[in-house]
Amino acid sequence: MAENETRDRKRGRMPVPQPRPGRRPSGKPTLRTIAEMTGLAITTISRALNNAPELSDETRIRVQKIAAEIGYVPDRTALRLKTGRTNVIALMLDPHDEILGFGQSMVSGLTAALAGTSYHLVITPSARSARPIDPILYVLRNKAADGVIFSRIEPDDDRVKLLIEEGFPFVSHGRTAFPAPHPYVDYDNHAFAHHAVMRLKTKGCRKVTIILPPMRFSFGHHLRDGFMQAVGAAGLDWEIMAGATLDNTAEEIRLAVMRRVGEPAAPDGFVCTGDAAALAVMAGLTDAGRRIGTDVQVVAKQTSGIFSLVRPQVDTIFEDTALAGQQAGELLLRRIQGEAPETLQILHQPELWF
Repeated sequence: MAENETRDRKRGRMPVPQPRPGRRPSGKPTLRTIAEMTGLAITTISRALNNAPELSDETRIRVQKIAAEIGYVPDRTALRLKTGRTNVIALMLDPHDEILGFGQSMVSGLTAALAGTSYHLVITPSARSARPIDPILYVLRNKAADGVIFSRIEPDDDRVKLLIEEGFPFVSHGRTAFPAPHPYVDYDNHAFAHHAVMRLKTKGCRKVTIILPPMRFSFGHHLRDGFMQAVGAAGLDWEIMAGATLDNTAEEIRLAVMRRVGEPAAPDGFVCTGDAAALAVMAGLTDAGRRIGTDVQVVAKQTSGIFSLVRPQVDTIFEDTALAGQQAGELLLRRIQGEAPETLQILHQPELWF
């Protein structure tokens, strides 16, 4: 009946029903509520809310507008029982500060990717005391989402291993060292570190250093390897910053930098692999009496745009985390539809802002 109803309306044989005046829902709105307000069949309402292509744009837009106006929310439990789907995408946010606005950028990108689909985004923050795998186990045990996105990837990541074994859709922000392919969006940190060192060489630096994340993370290995390859090619003296990693607080990084530049054979070039770390390094250098741009040089990874407001200005290399979030969402939707993992891999190249 609903298909005939739709076909007839498209052919102009039936007028498109208009909302019945004065009919407003009492209690929690349901599909039947919208059907009574529009005069359409419940099956038509359901297809309109799921952007069924066989319906006219007018019908889909009108139904979705009414649903929004009356506050209709799908019953997730009923949906899961009926279809096995939740129409939920879960973003796992780990507590870290090295990238300013990382969570906001990822959410912004994911929201753009899911716009116009039936999927909703649920953000699951991880407590510092919790194991990274715990939120994944919760989703799997409770069937709380149709797919997950997470970051801070390790070369032998238990989360990736488990999700591959379970056949559960996911996209990681970062890569593992597994031989089996898995969906990911990543940034080429090897290339970033290489570019940063070479830029410091052109600015006259003789000894360079880098603040790395804890080496349990994949991007820590990529940064270190790119840094070491570059200092070897450039013939520069080097050191890995001691006493602080990206997981330290900004104050701890500031104090470590102050202490190091006050010691003999201090580096005159700093590679900063996150916005917050770069600001802490600049504060430490300034507090130690070093003039940035004269006594010492800084190259920073930028994700937030904050460095356009920082003085003195430093050279930056851009990472687009909002785009990463959007692409992660798009890849996950394709994975949910059954696309092969090896076709769902994106590696961003650094954007040089100097």
